[in-house]
Amino acid sequence: MALTSATTAAATVSSPSRIIRRFASSPDSRAPSSLLRLAPRRGAENSPRACSWHRLVVVRRMDGRARALLGGLSDAGGSESDEEEEEEEHALRGGQREGEVDDAVALSAAAVGPERWDVLGLGQAMVDFSGMVDDEFLQRLSIEKGTRKVINHEERGRVLRAMDGCSYKAAAGGSLSNSLVALARLGSSQSAGYPELKIAMAGSVGSDPLGSFYRAKLRRANVHFLSKPVKDGTTGTVIVLTTPDAQRTMLAYQGTSSTLSYDSDLASLVSKSNVLIVEGYLFELPHTIEAIRQACEDAHKNGALIAVTASDVSCIKRCYNDFRDIVGNYADILFANANEARAFCELPSTESPMSATRYLSHSVPLVSVTDGMHGSYIGVKGEAIYIPPPSCIPVDTCGAGDAYASGILYGILRGASDLKGIGLLASRVAAVVVGQQGTRLRVQDADRLAESFAHHLDSLEFCSDV
Repeated sequence: MALTSATTAAATVSSPSRIIRRFASSPDSRAPSSLLRLAPRRGAENSPRACSWHRLVVVRRMDGRARALLGGLSDAGGSESDEEEEEEEHALRGGQREGEVDDAVALSAAAVGPERWDVLGLGQAMVDFSGMVDDEFLQRLSIEKGTRKVINHEERGRVLRAMDGCSYKAAAGGSLSNSLVALARLGSSQSAGYPELKIAMAGSVGSDPLGSFYRAKLRRANVHFLSKPVKDGTTGTVIVLTTPDAQRTMLAYQGTSSTLSYDSDLASLVSKSNVLIVEGYLFELPHTIEAIRQACEDAHKNGALIAVTASDVSCIKRCYNDFRDIVGNYADILFANANEARAFCELPSTESPMSATRYLSHSVPLVSVTDGMHGSYIGVKGEAIYIPPPSCIPVDTCGAGDAYASGILYGILRGASDLKGIGLLASRVAAVVVGQQGTRLRVQDADRLAESFAHHLDSLEFCSDV
């Protein structure tokens, strides 16, 4: 990305809590003041969980009328408990109780929530319908494999009708929510001995049954969705089609998620957040760039770290000037895959991901670039640290980058300064997600990973004391 010297200067001017103070100095530098309270407190009493954990992804089966979108679903697999199953069915069939409870919880969390949110995500709120298909299915519907396409209501109906009888999973999806759920699960591990992370999301859902489903699912995952539903709005959906070679193709129907405004409620949330994450998909939606700019400006003024996810190559190319403006002037952290990083830098496909990482790290304090089975890179001050990939048999690559981002954020929020260790954690989180069907990090895996990372930090602290 060709940034002017003025833009570069703006990107590196930091308040005391900006990430550049941590990673632009020696590896032994202390965490920024706003994050010190999140540093490990081994032996401290664990924070109680706000609620019991439940599985996020629900296995369902479509019937001929695509009832999932009309407020009804028939079971193809059971929930973890009868109570959860009843709540899900009530929400998806348009019951009022779930919506009313959702609104009350959201308003309460926004008004009397924590003094500061550890992380606030600003992104698209989409319900995912994920299913396994073969190449012939994609060819029959003239869908290009491995791409992401924005579709209209009629196109969505055509694909869903073609999936009649297919087994699929419904989840509170969207790229950012995948990262936030994984982060919340890592941050709620009782075995790691850390204080629980407080995670929130703002976005746009409709007042329809899918909107209630989305909000309820995030709430169960300890991610507080704090935006009010749009009256008479339609919640966005993404159809995720995965082929046997683990490649995924996404068809996005934006619905109400294409509307986002920076109102006083959102401004209040931004002002009391330690980290603001902006999902790159928002850049392609009408009238959202000004809301993004205002949120970043307020986050910057209040000393929060600002992270941006690249999200998609085509999105970067269509909205290049807006990405350049926000990333160049506000971003402390940039998450991208190899192709997205090259698109940011306007480099040819023959250029290595390491080169793109180094290039971007001259303008963004911390750059995270993933390269699939080839590993990943973390860039700081013109240097790129290579993170080797863990062994993994891929089952579903959807959500791999989202999971990786959650690992990076978790390491930063826990006060770690060992970039290689943070990268290794992130790659392990991604490998776990890639090795399963579905985009969510499971609770038991999050516990194991968080505990392992805590032991890693303890060993580093012990070595430094010695």
